[in-house]
Amino acid sequence: MGRSRDLADGSYIADGSIVQADLASGVVGNGPAFRAYKSATQTISGATWTKVTFNTEDFDTANCFDSSTNYSFTPNVAGYYMFNTLLDFYNGSGSVTVALRKNGDTTPYQYVSYFPTITGGMVSNNNLIYLNGSTDYIDVWAYIPGTNPVITANQRGTCFGAILARAA
Repeated sequence: MGRSRDLADGSYIADGSIVQADLASGVVGNGPAFRAYKSATQTISGATWTKVTFNTEDFDTANCFDSSTNYSFTPNVAGYYMFNTLLDFYNGSGSVTVALRKNGDTTPYQYVSYFPTITGGMVSNNNLIYLNGSTDYIDVWAYIPGTNPVITANQRGTCFGAILARAA
């Protein structure tokens, strides 16, 4: 590793040797970020809250997203995270809702409804949420009335991601 910069005391920091814990409060640095999507369709029961199973990762910089069991994001750095979710669906009817749930709370931390005039479409949800960096987690739930609603497998249209916007 080469020298990245000289410090006031004449010492230097090797390239890549600074980690998030070495930074001051409020500095983002190399915080966790991920983007996951569905690579298989998910048929759900109509008018029932259902966890969305994002089973494929585009990237996961700190291995904080579980794409095989819990389908949730549990960051290893405390701070404020910007979440983005997009669901593509069909066989829906009425009001479709997508929710970000923190720590399994059945009252959504944030939810967005979509009132389609057709049986399919897209609904999104974006929010800034504080997570403690050890036990807090976020997952995505959907409520789609209809007969056998389907959340599509669509890398660009059914996705879930987050970035650390500000460390605690």
